[in-house]
Amino acid sequence: MDRTDKRILEILQEDSTCAVADIAERVSLSTTPCWRRIQKLEQEGVIKRRVVLLDPEKLNVDVTVLVEIKTTQHNAAWLKSFRNAIESIPEIVEAYRMSGHIDYLLKVVVPNIGAYDKVYKRLIGTVELHDVSSSFSMEVLKSTTALPLTYSD
Repeated sequence: MDRTDKRILEILQEDSTCAVADIAERVSLSTTPCWRRIQKLEQEGVIKRRVVLLDPEKLNVDVTVLVEIKTTQHNAAWLKSFRNAIESIPEIVEAYRMSGHIDYLLKVVVPNIGAYDKVYKRLIGTVELHDVSSSFSMEVLKSTTALPLTYSD
C-alpha cells in the first residue's frame, strides 16, 4: 500500500459517499486508475464495507453503557451461547473478549436506564454470567471510526 492508497483511504474514512472523480482529483490521479485502486482495496479486504454513521441523539439512543462481564464458563458451548445472545440484542453494538480482570466488554446504546435494564435482563436470562458491572458514559470525549493509517505498509 503506497501513499496514494493511504490518501484514498483517508478520504473514504471521512466520507464514503465521495465520488471517485473527486477522490481522483484530490490524490492527483485520473478517475479510472483511482477506481481500480479502490476496487483492489475492496478485493483485498482493506475496505470491508461502506456504511452510514447515524446520530444516536436523533435516534434516541444517546445513553452509552459499557458493560464488564465475568464468567466462570470458558468452553466452546458457552461461548457460542453468549455470541448468539449478544448478536440477538441490537442495543449491543460492540463486544470484545478481553484479557485481564474481565472476560468481555460490551458497548450498549439505549435511550435511558430503564431501557438498559431490559437489555440487562434479556442478557442474563439468556446466558449464565458470573458478574456484570455497568458504567454509564457521562460525556463523549472522542468517537471515531477512522483508523490510523501510519502503521500500514
